[in-house]
Amino acid sequence: MKHQNTDKSRRSFLSQTSKAGLAVGLIGSSFSELLANGMGIPADFSVATGFSQSPLNYSYQALEPHIDARTMEIHYTKHAASYASNLNDAAKEEGVDTSKPLEEVLKSISKYSVKMRNNAGGHYNHELFWSVMSPKGGGKPEGKLLEAISSSFGSYEAFVTQFENAAKSRFGSGWAWLIVQPGAKLAVSSTANQDNPLMDLAETKGIPILGLDVWEHAYYLHYQNRRPDYVTAFWNLVDWKAVSARFELAIN
Repeated sequence: MKHQNTDKSRRSFLSQTSKAGLAVGLIGSSFSELLANGMGIPADFSVATGFSQSPLNYSYQALEPHIDARTMEIHYTKHAASYASNLNDAAKEEGVDTSKPLEEVLKSISKYSVKMRNNAGGHYNHELFWSVMSPKGGGKPEGKLLEAISSSFGSYEAFVTQFENAAKSRFGSGWAWLIVQPGAKLAVSSTANQDNPLMDLAETKGIPILGLDVWEHAYYLHYQNRRPDYVTAFWNLVDWKAVSARFELAIN
């Protein structure tokens, strides 16, 4: 079944990365200032994440053979949907204004409950994950993103190796990230469970522009215990236009 994106909110950016709206960035604040001020994310941040689950921009089977349809269906409708539902429960219990971007909660997540931390992170992480994959993904980044990758890691190949190592070596469940730090510097990091680099308690902080889910439910039906094979297959799905758009927004 094809999922149509009917979300008219600011998250519609995720399905329209080629449009003129990409020029809109972190209005009124430089990226370095945002980091210096505790990762403050303004309400008009163009990829701000809401509290409800976004429709997929592709069918469950569209990412085959790299991610099978059954895994996608279970992952999206069960795991990710539960995070969104539990997040809204936590928001109600803790008096969080759900009309504001979820990033506002993440930047000060240490002030909230474990329930909020797990589900806010889980929802944000999955919303990003779906958005940076495409049936037409793969290849290599271009333009400013490729230049930044080469500058930060030495080469695109060196970046791939470092990212794969982060994903493969994450003990238990978690995520691998490509993040933007001050000065348009890129870094690779990894977080446990449903934490992410936006959180004030993250060991390595930054704005995520690419994330890979390495929880077993993301790959086990097809890859079983072969996480490295899943990690390698991920490159066939990366939507570099979407990643590049996130990068452009983060540095402007």
